[in-house]
Amino acid sequence: MNTLYKIALTLGIVGCINWGLVGLFNFNLVEYLFGDGTILTKIIYILVFISGLIEIGIFTKDLD
Repeated sequence: MNTLYKIALTLGIVGCINWGLVGLFNFNLVEYLFGDGTILTKIIYILVFISGLIEIGIFTKDLD
């Protein structure tokens, strides 16, 4: 597996865990760790978004 795919998968997992925590407990882990509305928080959200787009490409690609 390509390193880019591994990074995208890791960020996607972080995003899934964060959304699960928000949905279950109304607790945003990213904002807790990096602050509410900080530039670092926005960068994390943008990176998770980009990783989601990469994962769409992985989903449509034949990995065999």
